[in-house]
Amino acid sequence: MAQLNYNEILQGRVIVIDDEPYEVLDAHVFRKQQRKPVNATKLRNLKSGRVIERTFQAADNALEADLSKKAVQFIYAQKGDAWFHNEGDPKSRFALAESVVGDGLKYLKGGTVVDALVFEDEVIGIKLPIKVELAVTEAAPAVRGNTAQNATKVVTLETGATVTVPLFINQGDVLRVNTETGAYVERVEKAG
Repeated sequence: MAQLNYNEILQGRVIVIDDEPYEVLDAHVFRKQQRKPVNATKLRNLKSGRVIERTFQAADNALEADLSKKAVQFIYAQKGDAWFHNEGDPKSRFALAESVVGDGLKYLKGGTVVDALVFEDEVIGIKLPIKVELAVTEAAPAVRGNTAQNATKVVTLETGATVTVPLFINQGDVLRVNTETGAYVERVEKAG
């Protein structure tokens, strides 16, 4: 684990505070008038999901968390848990609370391979691919004459997630969706 100075604690880094891994969601290094510079951060606990704010002074250091990744396959979600197994080993099943998996769960379908984040031999979360391909299961038909200004509609995907898309998207189309923003990217395959 590397030692980070106060100004190296930047967005996207994972640091250890009180033996818990925290992801830096936001960091802003600034100086108030004649005072020494500080780094005001917003941190998310990777185990509990709790978000805290913490200010690091110029004399402060933090340990960078030693995270590793391993490929796991999503099986299903049931009763507040998301079930996975190590890729290629269906007998090595384990569950993560839906709160740990977060919003990414709505983009996972059975058989999807994702990266599990491992901290001190414990799986603490998953890292989804930035874009996934999902089929449209429900789409209202386009209304004729409603195309004057970037007309859109909401469709339901095979995982139950809803996405706002252009009017030309139909049931059965396969779409590419950004898992970070939840936005439609493009149509990959046309139905029929």
